[in-house]
Amino acid sequence: MPVKRSTRPQRGGRAPIRDRPAQRRRTRKAIVDATIALMARGGTPSVNEVAAAAEVSRRTVYMYFPTFDQLLIDAAVGALSQGQVERVLEADVSTEDVERRVEHVVRALGAVTPEVERLGRALIRLTVESGSSPATHGLPRRGYRRIEWIEAAIAPLRQELSPPEFQRLLYGLAMVMGWEALIVQRDICGLTVKQGEELSVWAARALLRAARDRR
Repeated sequence: MPVKRSTRPQRGGRAPIRDRPAQRRRTRKAIVDATIALMARGGTPSVNEVAAAAEVSRRTVYMYFPTFDQLLIDAAVGALSQGQVERVLEADVSTEDVERRVEHVVRALGAVTPEVERLGRALIRLTVESGSSPATHGLPRRGYRRIEWIEAAIAPLRQELSPPEFQRLLYGLAMVMGWEALIVQRDICGLTVKQGEELSVWAARALLRAARDRR
């Protein structure tokens, strides 16, 4: 008779493989959030300070961020964008109008200062140059906040769409807003800030309607 294997980690052993991606996302978020909190106090934190605040080792910090500059810029962009987007989400919490919720997030992400745009471009460059880290293989290397914000905006559709459909819409929306979309609008299409924002709103609406009209 075959022995049923337990999915619980043994004492001193490793967690089940299926739990590791979620744990890695939590670890990365903890490192960035700790950096944001330290930067909010003034000055630039050290690797040791970030590691202590996130309750991880120095080695873990560098496993997720091959260069410390990448972490600092990621945290700076997050700190500058987070308040504006979260205020939009809080204001829309009572409405079930998903198109309106998504439009507000698109416009909040598009309303950036030249300094934030510069930091965003630097973050993309550092991410591309750093390549894929073994510790985070198969996981997003940036943009986890964007996914969380979009997921919150389209939350009312969870009962309307199947899990795969919801995830496809989530990822599709992530493609038409944020830094990558902004760079395409500026550098490839030659659009103004306002034109780029309206294009992202149009694309987001088209994706929402396609998802809801699938049947």
